[in-house]
Amino acid sequence: MLRIAVVGATGAVGRECLKLLDRGTVPVGRVVPVASPRSLGRRPAAELGLSLAVDPMTTVEALDPRELDVAVFCAGAELSSREAERLAAAGVLVVDNTSAFRMRPDVPLVVPQVNPAALARRPAGNLVANPNCSTIQLVRALHPLHELAELEGVVVATYQAASGGGLHGLAELAGESARLLADPEAQGAPNGRFGQPLAFNLVPEIGLQDDTGLSHEERKLVREPRKILGLPDLRVSATAVRVPVFHCHSEAAHIRLRRPVSTAQVEQALADTPGLRVYRRSDAAPSYPMPRTVFADDESRALVHVGRIRVEPQDPRSVAVWIVADNLWVGAALNAVQIVELAVKYGWLS
Repeated sequence: MLRIAVVGATGAVGRECLKLLDRGTVPVGRVVPVASPRSLGRRPAAELGLSLAVDPMTTVEALDPRELDVAVFCAGAELSSREAERLAAAGVLVVDNTSAFRMRPDVPLVVPQVNPAALARRPAGNLVANPNCSTIQLVRALHPLHELAELEGVVVATYQAASGGGLHGLAELAGESARLLADPEAQGAPNGRFGQPLAFNLVPEIGLQDDTGLSHEERKLVREPRKILGLPDLRVSATAVRVPVFHCHSEAAHIRLRRPVSTAQVEQALADTPGLRVYRRSDAAPSYPMPRTVFADDESRALVHVGRIRVEPQDPRSVAVWIVADNLWVGAALNAVQIVELAVKYGWLS
């Protein structure tokens, strides 16, 4: 039975990791919740109704790697950069949810439904990177289309929920929305979690822009799919927008294929892919996914939802799709837990 530390256990993703581990899909002996010193004394097992054996809350500096098999990091790139390699060097398998190691050539960037072979052997450095939340749902929809007719290029616009800003982001959106509903003339704080007021607004910048005008989030969307799909020359153009939605990221993806396809072929390729829920035009209305319905139940939260599937009439190599997924589950915690499941399946983590 595995001994697993969840670093950032009181944050939005860490809490979801604990709840998913409690489902029993990973052979867990005990869980060590890790957070900042101000969280010492909190009891996540009681707060979340867990049946797992959960240790008292501790800090990352106090972790003893000799007492751990796995550490899932969900607490930001700065902490991961400082502490993850210390644990990995001591033999702990580290699954990192941040951007700290994703593009390092020696670190696998893994979506179990897309590139499971990346974990057929234990990584020499004991580090595995979880991709960006928007990347995960995108590549899970792209992968079957690449197998169908080979990808040539992707143009994607993301519509990212406030939960991407963690518990503070959710609280900020709720508070701003309440204030504006009470007083439409109220001004939101321009220096909050999202850089600009988010309530009843759209913010087309997630992270700082570089010299080319790409934001930090857009750079991740351009680079990470190439590594995961094994397509280093794939053309990707991305625009990332923060939207006043509490949960679930949405994406409008326009995909260029190397061979012509029909809408029926695209729908069938996606429908045949485990973990995807496909919405066809012939379905009862609405024939497309939406954040509120995707977040409605655990079964839906665990899937990638794809609708508005259409092939350009004048260009049968061009496909447009609408993708929605729960960024806290599919885009973070669930992918991390499934990485651990995959390592157990391959037999090198026991």
